[in-house]
Amino acid sequence: MPTEERERERETPRRPRIRLDQPRAPKRKLIPDYDPEAFGRLSERIARFLGTGRFIVWMTVLIIVWVVWNIVAPPDLRFDEYPFIFLTLMLSLQASYAAPLILLAQNRQDDRDRVNLEQDRKQNERSIADTEYLSREMAALRIGLGEVATRDWIRSELQDLVKELEEQRQAAPGPGVFPAERERGRDVDDR
Repeated sequence: MPTEERERERETPRRPRIRLDQPRAPKRKLIPDYDPEAFGRLSERIARFLGTGRFIVWMTVLIIVWVVWNIVAPPDLRFDEYPFIFLTLMLSLQASYAAPLILLAQNRQDDRDRVNLEQDRKQNERSIADTEYLSREMAALRIGLGEVATRDWIRSELQDLVKELEEQRQAAPGPGVFPAERERGRDVDDR
């Protein structure tokens, strides 16, 4: 019996073992992969070109050459007869691709503008916060300076002291307040 089981195992198709230490093989997709950023940049370049005078001039020249060729050329060399149906088809095709490409470019520009606006808003918030902080600091400094002795205040205090000393000198009949006015030889008070 063990040999029969082995034979059966060999005959039944085995599912391949999945290895967890290796990445899976990419699956095939019906839609091809593309880089959205590269596609967006290409659409912006096309939209920029479609919005130039150069495009209008080249488109006008192409249409004039097309119409003149199909009117003036010998009948066997004309590829689009008078109602110019093929020209109409080509212009419709160009317009059908131009409009979505222009819209895609505008959406990308809107996204960039939104990001820039958000960055500007954050920068303005930081500037406002910094300005408020500096305003509070200046107010604190003004309050602190209000308590600090200024040059004018010290002068007025010294002038008041000088006046007070002058008044005391004039009011006191004996030796003056100042050491030079005291009697010489009496330095007992100085010790």
